[in-house]
Amino acid sequence: MPNYNKTKTACYLGFITQAIAANFAPLLFLKFHRDYGISLGNIALISTVFFFTQLLVDLFCAKFVDKIGYRISIVASEVLSAAGLIALAFLPDLLPNAFAGILISVTVYAIGSGLIEVLVSPIVEACPFENKEATMSLLHSFYCWGSVGTIVISTAFFAIFGMNAWKWLTVIWALVPAINIYNFATCPIVPIVEEGKGMGIRQLAKKPLFWVSICLMVCAGASELAMAQWASAYAEAALGLSKTFGDLLGPCLFAVTMGISRVIYGKYGDKIKLTSFMIGSGALCVTCYLMASISANPVMGLIGCIFCGFSVGIMWPGTISISSKTFPTGGTAMFALLAMAGDLGGSIGPAIVGRVTQFAGDNIRVGMRVGLIFPTVLILMLIIISISAAKTEKNSV
Repeated sequence: MPNYNKTKTACYLGFITQAIAANFAPLLFLKFHRDYGISLGNIALISTVFFFTQLLVDLFCAKFVDKIGYRISIVASEVLSAAGLIALAFLPDLLPNAFAGILISVTVYAIGSGLIEVLVSPIVEACPFENKEATMSLLHSFYCWGSVGTIVISTAFFAIFGMNAWKWLTVIWALVPAINIYNFATCPIVPIVEEGKGMGIRQLAKKPLFWVSICLMVCAGASELAMAQWASAYAEAALGLSKTFGDLLGPCLFAVTMGISRVIYGKYGDKIKLTSFMIGSGALCVTCYLMASISANPVMGLIGCIFCGFSVGIMWPGTISISSKTFPTGGTAMFALLAMAGDLGGSIGPAIVGRVTQFAGDNIRVGMRVGLIFPTVLILMLIIISISAAKTEKNSV
């Protein structure tokens, strides 16, 4: 009998790999600025390149992964992630232009990260696990624990060995995807739908509920990343903390509460209705944004930032689960387009908050106030999905 727990372990490590790819380089931004003389404007492009590459990979997956095959694609994701991280340790010094070396490395592991993002969820969805919604939530919690581990372990490493040892740590982090190459090469992988039976992009586009899911995913990504990416700056500006403590109190605790939310649903999901849990989480998200944007007490504002992680935890995996149930033959195209929508939200959310903050004279509370639109629209989309599900259930009786 196939050992699907091995598949689950490989997918857990896949999300940890993605967390390393997303969270490690930002810890080195000031080091790159000082050592290689790269302007802060160009430094900001590193994150843009990472997320834009993931978006392109999402589109690529929607068209070509079924033709290439899941195993080849997921093994390639780990190879590229490991290669990109190793390149980051050496290419900036080997090439005449250090910035070009960094961008090439980031692009390589961003391709790997994008493949992981699209492929891991359908691989787990196709396995014969009981209570898929809870399993999906627990799976996505490993991205959170990977983020926390990357930030905490890297911070501790730099405190002990100094920032100049960053290349050694980069190679150490590359061991995670390198080891996982074997896991994905040997674990059982079941096709998400039978060959030729999966829905294409055009078929999905004709379904109004699919566009509701896309909108839900954009809002989920925006609600999560708008707060996560500004949590450190909020902690520094509102509480006057150092960058290190700002990172630990802001993004790190945000990721912890997000992971706790996913673990809770992963453990008790069979007793909780998913849409109800998501609507309740959306209401908590609105409350958290209000705390961060209106509260005159900076500590209350920071608490809002941190617990926003708990409120958005179920949004991404929950939307995937709802879509999988609504469109059982959605196939790779559906997972890829949902990932693209989440990445799009994750790109525009922080950008809008940042732009409004700048226009408001660097008042981050005003930026957070505008961020309220994302969880509000998210709740509306969930209500539409709940009404549609109730109608379908009534008609099938």
